[in-house]
Amino acid sequence: MESLVNTAWLAAELGKPDLVVFDATKYLPNEDKDGHAEFLAAHIPGARFFDIDLVADPDTDLPHMVPTAGRFAKLMAELGVSNQSRVVFYDQKGLASAARGWWLMGLFGHDAAAVLDGGLPKWRREGRPVEAGVPPAPPPGSFRPHFRPTRLRGIGDVMANLDHRNELVLDARAAGRFAGTAPEPRPGMRSGRIPGSVNVPYTELLQPDGTFRPPAELRARFAAAGVEPGQNLVTSCGSGVSACILTLGLRLAGLAEAAVYDGSWSEWGAHPATPVETD
Repeated sequence: MESLVNTAWLAAELGKPDLVVFDATKYLPNEDKDGHAEFLAAHIPGARFFDIDLVADPDTDLPHMVPTAGRFAKLMAELGVSNQSRVVFYDQKGLASAARGWWLMGLFGHDAAAVLDGGLPKWRREGRPVEAGVPPAPPPGSFRPHFRPTRLRGIGDVMANLDHRNELVLDARAAGRFAGTAPEPRPGMRSGRIPGSVNVPYTELLQPDGTFRPPAELRARFAAAGVEPGQNLVTSCGSGVSACILTLGLRLAGLAEAAVYDGSWSEWGAHPATPVETD
């Protein structure tokens, strides 16, 4: 299964028994919207809601950190996902949080997962149907995870990288947040960036209609940030969500698979022992 699918493909596949469609919308703390409430108002027919804050580690104060393999497997089964399922994620903003769901599936060994290019906005612009209300509970699935630790980085890994610089850290946040000239959306958070990281705002990977740029354009944008073929890469952002867009963009560009720094700036910016660069 390709990692990115278009609306025409999804429209043709809707209703097939092995297909699971998720709305994985997550709004930022400074956005006055609730993803689940918006989902109940309008969603792609047959879709279920993928709560990024639920499919997460409940035993940390950091937002939506990766859960244990056992918790992930239990929640996926409850959501009707099996190892034989094809899973498509979309979000209400276009391409903002859907890639987090896609990345989590791959982290736990499930490659038959994709992101809907352009998300719900493109679907609706094309006049495709939506439905409202609480979807019926799906029949339980049977999901056995296969955790891939090489796709994940923790704060200790990123701290160690400050010395050996074996991995290039790509930061998906907006330029002002990366530079430290714009405030963070989370109150009390320091501004700035991980020393040695480079900025690739995830919005620069997208076309005006909210879909991904062609592979050649993606490669050019990553090359401008200093990415070289075969390079060891880590993606970061505010809380490990839009970092997954960079990881997906790198795959679409045919570049090396990037790990995700899960804690991202929510962890680094709040930790008293981490160094911070600003402009």
